[in-house]
Amino acid sequence: MSAPTASFDLGLDSDADADDLQAIAAEQRSELMAAKAVDSDLDLAFKLQLQEAITASLALQPHPSTSAAASSAAAAAEPQPNEESLTISDVLSDELLKLEQELRDQAISEREFQKLKNDLDRRLHDQRLALEISKMPEEEWDEWGDNFERPFGEGSSKGGGNKEMFRVYFKGLVEYQLSEGILLGGIGVAICDSRDDLLFELRKPFVANGTSRQGAEIRALIEGLNAALELQLQRLVFYCDYHPIFKHVTGQWSPKQKKISLLINKVNDLAKKFTYCQPVLAARKDIKFAFKLAREAIDSQANKAAEASGSKNLKETCVICLEDLNTNQIFSVDNCKHRYCFSCMKQHVEMKLLHGLLPTCPHERCKSELRIDSCRAFLTPRLIEIMSQRLKEASILVTEKVYCPYPKCSALMSKGEALEYSKNAIVGAERSGARKCVTCNGHFCINCKVPWHNNMTCFEYKRRNPYPPQEEAKLKNLAATNLWRQCVKCNHMIELAAGCYHMTCRCGYEFCYTCGAEWKNKNASCSCPLWDEENILEDDFDSDEDDEEDDEYFDSDSDGYL
Repeated sequence: MSAPTASFDLGLDSDADADDLQAIAAEQRSELMAAKAVDSDLDLAFKLQLQEAITASLALQPHPSTSAAASSAAAAAEPQPNEESLTISDVLSDELLKLEQELRDQAISEREFQKLKNDLDRRLHDQRLALEISKMPEEEWDEWGDNFERPFGEGSSKGGGNKEMFRVYFKGLVEYQLSEGILLGGIGVAICDSRDDLLFELRKPFVANGTSRQGAEIRALIEGLNAALELQLQRLVFYCDYHPIFKHVTGQWSPKQKKISLLINKVNDLAKKFTYCQPVLAARKDIKFAFKLAREAIDSQANKAAEASGSKNLKETCVICLEDLNTNQIFSVDNCKHRYCFSCMKQHVEMKLLHGLLPTCPHERCKSELRIDSCRAFLTPRLIEIMSQRLKEASILVTEKVYCPYPKCSALMSKGEALEYSKNAIVGAERSGARKCVTCNGHFCINCKVPWHNNMTCFEYKRRNPYPPQEEAKLKNLAATNLWRQCVKCNHMIELAAGCYHMTCRCGYEFCYTCGAEWKNKNASCSCPLWDEENILEDDFDSDEDDEEDDEYFDSDSDGYL
């Protein structure tokens, strides 16, 4: 079912206020027009007096070119009808005209929105009436069913209903326009009833310079909650497909950025105004209509810019989101030449990187690797940095990886790289095991992975320092508290967020999360149970995000999930 598109910002308390403001604007504009007419008369009088003075002055001093000079002076003194001069009164008049037009548009928008709300109330009334009739016994209906009625407006039929559970789907997108050199944003909101029939839709473009993806998503959520309040809905759930937003609104994560924190606080304040308001983590396919509305909002801006510049760009359909986009917004994989839009590629690469994997072509069974230079067109600097780190980690064998033991550095290098870098700086480095970090130039021991212990063997160092460093002790204590596990092959710390107990580390090592026993050829070498029902049912939306991965990993060297 279709619903009118709306974008509303009700800044006036009543129709009377709007009418008064419009009357004041019209009165001020008429006064400005009158003042402009007086100024024009005064200006004309001044020019006529100036022309008479010039003519009289030339008449007292005859000259061969007097007639020509007089005619030129008269021409200069005469008002030029085609001459454009911008005055304060013109500017104010234009501003008042714009204000009057905005007030008229706002009044039309309010009337349309009120019609939409009345239509929603009537539909809810009819739905409850039909449900009540369907539950009525046959003998009761035969006896007095013909006289049964429930006029619209009785009881709880108005106001959005007290028991109806509504659904709010939202999406905020940010897209970089290469041709314009700016970030464009789009917001899409769809509000549906409990049967998922569309009641209200909203698409809203905005210039997204300085706005992150999280900011756009939260702005879309705020627009959706405001629309639900205007419709006087009491009970609703809102669907998030972006994992960080779900973590923020449920209180599991605390925003680090001040802007995001303020937006999340606004969401929480709006949620308190409903009788029931809860978030649900959803797959992207479940909010595809809201995504489509946000894309249309961005496209409307891009199309206006293209029309203004007179350029005509060819369109191409992305096979993932099925959106028709300009060819300059389509990414071509270097080796296989499969083509997808920047938005889908960014989400694909981001998901792979956050799972600790190197991104490849999204095409099914295609293993073409993505090059970091090509991906710069759609990746953020942070994702480029993470991808560079993943590429470096992948280029070093697990048994050859070495991390600098100094907490402020923790640089990754290979054993061979560290040895070559240390030969010229440390005498007998190969024999003693002393190494020099390629990043911070700190000396450390390659055997026990601690800062260099001069004139002391590794055994003696461990005997004198039986307790691990403070940072390592905190990590192990945190791991024990949260039941994290450490991969015995690459020492990465792993947390089971959801799924079975069969873990596959980023280095490829497979083991049992319960006891740590190795899995070989996809078979367990222990008798531990394969899963816990609570972990399987905790979050059934993530299964659609990536069919290849069952688990989420936590890396102690990074800031979040991998």
